[in-house]
Amino acid sequence: MRATFGVPHLTTHVLDARTGTPAAGVALTLRTPEGQVLATGATDADGRAGIGPDVLPRGDLELRFDTGAHHRAAGVPSFHPYVVVAFTVTGTEHLHVPLLLSPFAHSTYRGS
Repeated sequence: MRATFGVPHLTTHVLDARTGTPAAGVALTLRTPEGQVLATGATDADGRAGIGPDVLPRGDLELRFDTGAHHRAAGVPSFHPYVVVAFTVTGTEHLHVPLLLSPFAHSTYRGS
């Protein structure tokens, strides 16, 4: 059964395309474009995390993934020290921001 959220709530799921496994322990920072930190966290063993306040402010936000540390911990050189996904909060719907990463590329989309 899928969870229902009554207020904005941000989740993410990070997968490592190099290994085909969840990316555990990736540090996360949710902030405004001006740099105000709203929340921090890290992905769990399944590469998932819920982050942020119960009510997200409307407008533009940024979710930063510390991908370089993830690759360094695996002993793999990488090109991107971090990935920032910028998105706009327009309402109260649940927001899911997945990230597929590899040492030299990444991809994201608006999840459900």
